[in-house]
Amino acid sequence: MQTDSHSVAAAPRPVGSLDLHLDRPAGRVRDSVMDAVRDAIQSGRLMPGARMPSSRALAADLGVARNTVARAYAELIVEGWLTSHHGSATLVSQRAEQITSSLASPPRHRRPPRLEHDLRPGHPDLSSFPRTEWSRAVKKALAEAPFEAFGYTDTYGRPELRRALAQYLARARGVRARPCNIVVTSGAAEGLSLVARVLADAGMSAVAVEAFGLPAQWASLQRAGLRCPPLRVDNDGADVEVLADLPDVGGVLLTPSHQFPLGMSLHRDRRAAVIEWARRTGGVIIEDDYDGEFRYDHSPPGALHAADPDHVIYMGTASKTLAPGLRIGWLVLPERLVDAVAQQKGETEETSGFVDQLAMAEFIVSGSYDRHIRTMRAEYRRRREQLVAAVTESSPATSVAGTPAGLHVMLELASGDESALSRKRPWRRLGIAGLDAYRHPETSRERDGLVVGYASPAPSAWSAALEALTAQLP
Repeated sequence: MQTDSHSVAAAPRPVGSLDLHLDRPAGRVRDSVMDAVRDAIQSGRLMPGARMPSSRALAADLGVARNTVARAYAELIVEGWLTSHHGSATLVSQRAEQITSSLASPPRHRRPPRLEHDLRPGHPDLSSFPRTEWSRAVKKALAEAPFEAFGYTDTYGRPELRRALAQYLARARGVRARPCNIVVTSGAAEGLSLVARVLADAGMSAVAVEAFGLPAQWASLQRAGLRCPPLRVDNDGADVEVLADLPDVGGVLLTPSHQFPLGMSLHRDRRAAVIEWARRTGGVIIEDDYDGEFRYDHSPPGALHAADPDHVIYMGTASKTLAPGLRIGWLVLPERLVDAVAQQKGETEETSGFVDQLAMAEFIVSGSYDRHIRTMRAEYRRRREQLVAAVTESSPATSVAGTPAGLHVMLELASGDESALSRKRPWRRLGIAGLDAYRHPETSRERDGLVVGYASPAPSAWSAALEALTAQLP
């Protein structure tokens, strides 16, 4: 399509005939669409103010799912390339020229700086991945896979894995789930995205979130059109009692076993209160049990799901217990939501391969998964104890918050220390972020802290990583 800047500025019109090239057909289609739109803007084929084709029209033109284009548009809006208001067309942002200029010199896909020591929270020790046992599971899965497994992937997930997960979750987390209530996902991020879109399609307008958490999760809810009012978090976890004063909130996203990033467990009285709220209002609780297997002072607390499977959506993942690269997660859903979530999943291109699903099923059934978790629980407990001792000795003014659990700690600092420390270059080389990075934008800054992971370094690198951490503490 040929156009000039005067015609675009005077009368924005759809660029439905724009020739977009998907340069990475082997990758995620959504990423390819985003790259193609960025390239069109950077090359000048799309000018600021140009009206983008509808997601339906562009999807038909490219031969991809409409939902893929819609999600690509949503990501590009967050990045600032596009702009849109509710009920109006999607336009190329006037800020796009600024973004393009800022990207003119460095390469567009810059790698993050290399970490001297990886102390990012939520990352497991990949050097301890059980290669031998996993290879054995893959070999058996391939040898015994039924012919139909080599066909198109079932959007619900392989039945073998769903059965294995039902047994494992009941045994390890107290989750009462039948295989038919489980949908296999490519990870927790996809699971939340699927749930968010289903809830929004059903008419929900808002899902409350914890005042400290993962901004990526809030963005996922917002991309589905859901508002995310924050709930205050104290030593007993999220203040769920205030849900009674939020009549437009139909759901709540919680990390009850180990709040991220502050580290406490949701108090039993608040567990009872949020269940009572859900039953009384018909609300939905989304339970993110991201590292529930790792508790070090006693047995892990049972999942909230066990209290009311009809009102709790349980999200789990192998990313923390095994490796994020496996792209395996799961949702345990109330019966009324299972088909809708599976249908929503069928409209995306993201899925876990059948070989990995069958291997995961075998890994669980054989007992290898339980053995690996026990091994890593002992290792992570040792590291946490060493971290607490080292911090106590080197920085008496710094305290470790939260329960002994998970793959990270929150180091509580004196007021003002977080801002001062976050400006120091060594923190960036350790992958450590201040608590402010996880604070909801509608939440006031009331405490200072650092969120430190201790699981990622290989055993041989752990001592040096710990020394690098304590050397920078106030």
